[in-house]
Amino acid sequence: MNIGFDLDKVFIDYPPLFPAVLFDRFYKKKDNGVLLYRIPSYPDQIVRKILHLPFLRPPIKDNLAFLKSISKKSNKLYLISSRYRFLEKATNRLVKKYQLDKTFDGLYFNYENKQPHLFKEEVLNALKLDLYIDDDLSLLKHVAKTNPKTKFFWLNHTGKQQALPKNIISITKVSEIFDK
Repeated sequence: MNIGFDLDKVFIDYPPLFPAVLFDRFYKKKDNGVLLYRIPSYPDQIVRKILHLPFLRPPIKDNLAFLKSISKKSNKLYLISSRYRFLEKATNRLVKKYQLDKTFDGLYFNYENKQPHLFKEEVLNALKLDLYIDDDLSLLKHVAKTNPKTKFFWLNHTGKQQALPKNIISITKVSEIFDK
């Protein structure tokens, strides 16, 4: 089985005491109802580099443990993160620290600074995944349209239920992907 995972809020958490709502506002913007992500200005990049220091980005231990348990089975695992190029050094430190480079069969990062939903759409189309897990519901709704054979899992940290397209399933922890 080919399985893809996002990085942030799936394996690496946001900084403690920093509300997720602020993070989302810092990253996304709406333009006439079209999904768009902010390409950060230089001052924003400095702030984001600080917010991506390893001691401010704790691991989500249960999800990492689950990842290690399925990597030994007959699955191909892919990490697909839309982090921009200016976060490359911080990302590489986290990848090495948590040995993600040894766990995943492929690592894909948005170092060309494309719009995240377009970057992920491109990678997902190329990999032809069976399953993909991400915490960004707006992004999932976008990529689900062009990948109807992929089963998408929305890592729903709030647990609030809502109507979803037929190939998107809400979960509250990564280990639920084989239960649904």
